[in-house]
Amino acid sequence: MHCLIIGKVWPEPGSTAAGRRTQDILHALQAAGYRVSFACAARPSEHRLDLAALGVDSHTVQPNDADFDTWIAQLAPDVVIFDRFMIEEQFGWRVETACPQSLRVLDTSDLHCLREARQTQLKKGGNLDLYNEIALREIAAIHRSDLTLMISEYEMAVLRETFAIPEEQIAYWPFILERCDDTFAGFDERQHFIMIGSFMHPPNVDAARWCKQAIWPLIRKELPQAELHCYGSYGEKFKGELHSPKQGFHFRGRAEHALSTMANYRVNCAPLRYGAGLKGKVFDGFQTGTPTITTPIGAEGIASSMDWGCAISADPQQFAAAALEVYADADQWSLLQAQGQRIARERFSSVEWLPQLSQRLEQSVAALENNRKKQFTGRMLRHHHHRSTEFMSRWIEAKNR
Repeated sequence: MHCLIIGKVWPEPGSTAAGRRTQDILHALQAAGYRVSFACAARPSEHRLDLAALGVDSHTVQPNDADFDTWIAQLAPDVVIFDRFMIEEQFGWRVETACPQSLRVLDTSDLHCLREARQTQLKKGGNLDLYNEIALREIAAIHRSDLTLMISEYEMAVLRETFAIPEEQIAYWPFILERCDDTFAGFDERQHFIMIGSFMHPPNVDAARWCKQAIWPLIRKELPQAELHCYGSYGEKFKGELHSPKQGFHFRGRAEHALSTMANYRVNCAPLRYGAGLKGKVFDGFQTGTPTITTPIGAEGIASSMDWGCAISADPQQFAAAALEVYADADQWSLLQAQGQRIARERFSSVEWLPQLSQRLEQSVAALENNRKKQFTGRMLRHHHHRSTEFMSRWIEAKNR
């Protein structure tokens, strides 16, 4: 089998959870014996994954360019994965035209319309409105695709219950974790608090600001010598706002090696007020044995019915109290660390999840013709929406020429 992934950006697993997600997909497909290619229209970054070293062919493509049609027809992949809905919008109709028998798969990374709704609610108040303009585009892309990969069970439920997406059109496939060797630095070998996350992602910027303003002063009052070190790729423009050494709040910029950096800290803080998907920073905590204090948004989709090990709260007082207890109490710290390891083993083991991606793709390939007949909403949207998208693209193409 040959799979082509069309990326929104070149994957940076050391910078973003979305980059880690792409790396997981590459790993799973190669483990199943797939030939994998990766294409992207974005400008390459110095921090991008070395695809050639992994044996992945990489290609630079352009939207609104008929050369893409000729190229992909020659490539003739069995499966095409679109990295987020806007990539399906740009390239989906071209793939359908040039390679009609290719399985078209959307990987949402996280449900963008949910994140948008939560951000709007945080800013303006009121009820959560999932029926926003992003949803009009994202849900349409899900209907047009043969299969959509979802990273969160919570978001699977949103698609089923709010948007009535048929079960056979969506598949749950989360982050995957290799088994840790459990030789972590102990309680007494660690100090200080850490926050980490890409500052290209607005929820992480909001979390850092909120932590500095509302949570950290409560912790600092009880622990005057403690420090919080905030790491974030692409966050240089926020340093002047966030870096306050006198208050013990230090902005450190990019962590070149996120896991080895986090392994030195006693407590991982993830005070997210909005967002979607699974949070890479929490999984960094699992992989380094660093207990994580977080909010309901940060924990969403991770523990399911399992106990987290400490309070989960979006209230600054309760968040700070949980962080203080874990920081000061070795027994509570060990309990939370052990519970994190249990969640990682039982919910996200690579042994369980690694083979499931290729299995799900192959099931969809085998049932492709029958499933497309049943997915009438998708056929209708492709008939109408994709014609308008196609004509707009062809107009841009002609204008550029």
